[in-house]
Amino acid sequence: MLTLDLTNAPRWHDLAPGVRVQLHPLTTALMVATRSDPAVEAVPEDATDEERAVAFAKALARRAVLAWEGIGDGDGTAIDPGPEAIDALLDVWPIFEAFQLTYVSKGLLLEQEKNASALSPSGSSAGASNTARVANPAKPARKRAKTARRG
Repeated sequence: MLTLDLTNAPRWHDLAPGVRVQLHPLTTALMVATRSDPAVEAVPEDATDEERAVAFAKALARRAVLAWEGIGDGDGTAIDPGPEAIDALLDVWPIFEAFQLTYVSKGLLLEQEKNASALSPSGSSAGASNTARVANPAKPARKRAKTARRG
């Protein structure tokens, strides 16, 4: 069952010990806006999937991050999230991975689910239905069925 969050309230996500970010919910509007972001559209045709993923994640984070905790500059002074700081944060590999896993991939789960195979109508899956009629299910068969002839 699909559970809808009707509040659409921002949520805190832990990305590393002592580092957390408050993010807008991953909505259709946010994804569409990110897909048409100039930085995403500027990715060259011959870019690798990894290069595209980084550009998309940074563009998405720039739109989604509202606040953060545990992030500072080189002197250890807390800084506010801004486009350059968000990009620098996602340049840290474990942070990028955590952002992808805790935020982006959860939003894409439904996209994956529609690519799954449907239940087999004649197989052993839960959606299977009987293909042969049973005259009287209370009576077992009298003898084994014959093997099919080979052509």
